Amino acid sequence: MATHNLLLPLASGVYLEVIPTDPEAAPVGRARWFSLDHVPPASTARLAAWVASTDDIASTAVPELGEVETMRRETHTWKMTVRADGSVPLDGAAPLLIQRSSSVHPAAALPHSGLQLQRLRIRHPTPSQVLALFARIGLAPQPAITVTQGNECSLVAEIRTPFGPRELGET
Repeated sequence: MATHNLLLPLASGVYLEVIPTDPEAAPVGRARWFSLDHVPPASTARLAAWVASTDDIASTAVPELGEVETMRRETHTWKMTVRADGSVPLDGAAPLLIQRSSSVHPAAALPHSGLQLQRLRIRHPTPSQVLALFARIGLAPQPAITVTQGNECSLVAEIRTPFGPRELGET
């Protein structure tokens, strides 16, 4: 997708992936995922989206999340929901879905970072819409994900570090 990617492990099976566009890459023949084609060049980094893992993407995916596409990178193959226009569902409040073809998670190959995701806070103008979509895809309520009212969508990751708690995202 003409991007630079960097993975940072945040716990077993959980990682942060930084995905900026690669300005030197050849043009791609479609919209890039995560709304990357709509990010102004001088904008600051932000949490724009999140991804939830599933064992059965065919029965879990709903139209709002996009079409299921097969992806490949190096030795890894997976299926993921991607919207045709590259946008993220509910402005980033709803997850994209991923189903890995291997039981080996890519984060397992990363060195231990000493970081652990404690909570993902989601703000959205209509939290009931977000929670209804969670229910439709079988994402059970869990204390590590909170959804509250906000003027616009924003994501904040609370991360435990060796230097104390930190927040990443729009607070």
